[in-house]
Amino acid sequence: MPRFTTVALAAGAVLLVRRAVRSRMTSAPLWPMPSLETPVSGYGRGATVPRRVLVTGRAVPAEGVVELRLEGERLPSWEPGAHLDLVLPSGQVRQYSLCGDPAQPDVYRIATRLIEEEQGGRGGSREVHEQLHEGVEIEVRGPRNRFPLVASPAYVFVAGGIGITPVLPMVRAAEAAGADWRLVYCGRSRASMPYLSDLLRLGGDRVTVVAEDEDGRPDLSFLAQVPAEAQVYCCGPDGLMDAVTAAMPEGRAPRLERFSALAPADGTPFEVELRRSGRTVAVAADQSVLAAVREEVPGLMYSCTQGFCGTCRQTVLDGEVDHRDELLTDAERADSMLICVSRCAGRKLVLDL
Repeated sequence: MPRFTTVALAAGAVLLVRRAVRSRMTSAPLWPMPSLETPVSGYGRGATVPRRVLVTGRAVPAEGVVELRLEGERLPSWEPGAHLDLVLPSGQVRQYSLCGDPAQPDVYRIATRLIEEEQGGRGGSREVHEQLHEGVEIEVRGPRNRFPLVASPAYVFVAGGIGITPVLPMVRAAEAAGADWRLVYCGRSRASMPYLSDLLRLGGDRVTVVAEDEDGRPDLSFLAQVPAEAQVYCCGPDGLMDAVTAAMPEGRAPRLERFSALAPADGTPFEVELRRSGRTVAVAADQSVLAAVREEVPGLMYSCTQGFCGTCRQTVLDGEVDHRDELLTDAERADSMLICVSRCAGRKLVLDL
């Protein structure tokens, strides 16, 4: 009997704790929202499992922008800020933010702006615009989220151009949760800004539109007075994200979403030894390991060159890595790196190549 009483008391305690936790969670401003994946520096490998989806819809939400509706069976759920890897018909892998409704099962929506080669485009957006039409099947991986919306009573969102795509579901989630929010939406012109009318209907005077052909550059000085409890999110061109960061109060930083790798900031060259081939290559201060190694190993596999897809992952035999990717888990970083973006934290790396 004493043993039965002990078990019963323990079970009762567990039940009370569960009820208390659930009560605390459901009272949070953004309940329900999935917890973040662990570890925080990377993602579970299940996120990279390829799946086939069908393009079932195509729209033009702004000049030069195409939105695709993708459908499939048992698609993984997602949360605001998540993105997909698209394996394009050419084999290139590109990342696009999910901009639809997380509550809509087995449907993903993405949007991309056409970036011409002279503007820095590398062909991915042109493939989407010219080859992905209704009825086309395509492979996707993910979704993954390195730009999660954290629970908060207040938000300030700043988006530039196609950078509105991860922010749009965030604004909807903040509105549904009853949180205080404000959006500064920038673009070259109103005609080039996707989902502008939807946002104005949703937010009214909480949405500040800054069209460059009408208003010039946005005034971000108000960010210096952002309350401590407000979370600041920004996605857009590097110049806009730099300006938002500079305008923040001292000691505070915005949450940023980048879809291009940061250029090397330390200006430090180093060497990479290719152990199996017995060669050593020099990596310049402004050069990626991938670019340097491909001069010796031209057939080396790679795709996104931005630290997202994992195609260029290599085993590290020796040396300290300065990891700059957005993909590998803590365990994977112990013995490997993505050579398109990550660098050496010392003077030399040894790769199993």
